[in-house]
Amino acid sequence: MDNDTRHVYFTFFNEIGIIAQLSRAAMEARLPKGLTLPHFSVINHLIRVRDGQTPLTLARAFQVPKTTMTHTLSGLLEHGLVEMRPNPKDGRSKTVWLTDAGRTFRAAAIQSSDPDIDALQAAFPKQKVEQMLPLLAEIRSFMDAYRDP
Repeated sequence: MDNDTRHVYFTFFNEIGIIAQLSRAAMEARLPKGLTLPHFSVINHLIRVRDGQTPLTLARAFQVPKTTMTHTLSGLLEHGLVEMRPNPKDGRSKTVWLTDAGRTFRAAAIQSSDPDIDALQAAFPKQKVEQMLPLLAEIRSFMDAYRDP
């Protein structure tokens, strides 16, 4: 690979990383005290993909150690945003289920970001952002499949 190509791809990921950091800080500033972006991300994942997953499955999806996911889930349990139920497949492990409060939390968190989205929309028209979404989704899908050999 030549240096110019390497630079383009590095710059691409570098820009995504910076955007991720800035958006993370903006979102966390709007979350209720005691809740973080990892808490929101787990709730969002359970709604987007499905609830009823085991903590190990969630840890793998987020590429974090099981102990890290257990800690995140403890915070969600403490706030009443999820509940743990016995795994019907084996009876030993637990599964994670959203509560009504968890669904409400997600909706409120998304709505709380309206001022940030309004500012972004003022700078970048909706159509311009919509044009980027298919490529970003394609890259995310590739990266997701690439991590799992």
